[in-house]
Amino acid sequence: MAIIKLSAIERRRLSAFVTCLVLAIFAWLFTSLSNPYKYTVRQAVHFRNAPQKRAFHPLQADTVNAIVQGTGWQMLFSKINEDKKVIDVDLRTLDTRNYVVLSAQLRQINAKREVGREIIAITPDTLFFDFSSRTVKRVPVEPVIAISYQKQFAQSGDVSIKPRYVTISGPAEALSRIRSWKTDSIKINAANEDFNGRINLQGAKEGNLNIVPKNVIVNIPIDEYTEKTIEVPVKLINNHNYYDVKVFPQKVKVTLTTSLGNFPDLNEDDFEAVADLELWRHSGYSMLPVKVTRLPSYSKVVKIEPRNIDFIIKK
Repeated sequence: MAIIKLSAIERRRLSAFVTCLVLAIFAWLFTSLSNPYKYTVRQAVHFRNAPQKRAFHPLQADTVNAIVQGTGWQMLFSKINEDKKVIDVDLRTLDTRNYVVLSAQLRQINAKREVGREIIAITPDTLFFDFSSRTVKRVPVEPVIAISYQKQFAQSGDVSIKPRYVTISGPAEALSRIRSWKTDSIKINAANEDFNGRINLQGAKEGNLNIVPKNVIVNIPIDEYTEKTIEVPVKLINNHNYYDVKVFPQKVKVTLTTSLGNFPDLNEDDFEAVADLELWRHSGYSMLPVKVTRLPSYSKVVKIEPRNIDFIIKK
């Protein structure tokens, strides 16, 4: 293979030529991208000023194609990073008709956009809506909780939500599918104290739903946990023939984890430990396993001693 050898002067000339070529290409690109262009961007539609006395359902998708007037640079970046801005559509005209003309709202839509990046047309230009009677429904608030706790800490009581219910208004068909309404996620890492804060409710996916209120106050009790052992009497169940049965021992030691706040007040009345005589009658058990069927909320049984008890049936 032949190798072309260039002199020092020829190498400098070639280097200068390549440099000028690259600069010319960049200058051409810069000039071209600085010129105005029309390009299409797909954007989401956000409805505002919804009619209060009429429930509506859009008959088309919640996105439209917006034809934008902008520079080549803006067109380039709109392709690399999709424009996430939404188009606000005013629905006040739905009080008297079942459609909205977007071209009639271009001035107020562009008022919220960057200068030099105006929308000149939208497809489809007319949005149509289906109407039904508007109904009201109260549903409970469902908190979305994602909490990790510091070691030996955990939730120690029921979550308190104020108000507990929200009022939803909208089409009867849409409301019939709603059983509760979720909050935004409550995220805490290494929690070691009570959480109390105002949390927003998740937004409606359908523009024809209205939720009141928009946020609630959520309280999550959090406490440190420790172990406690309590002697609990064993209750015999399923003694259908009313045998005279003696169990040994009559009490078992239940070790559980409980919050420090509940620790002083716990006693045997808060628990129920049972042994099932049916296991002897139908399965021939010679010892009966003990189960704890009632204990304070947010407590957890660690162990039961003894786990199995003896019994004597007097005939």
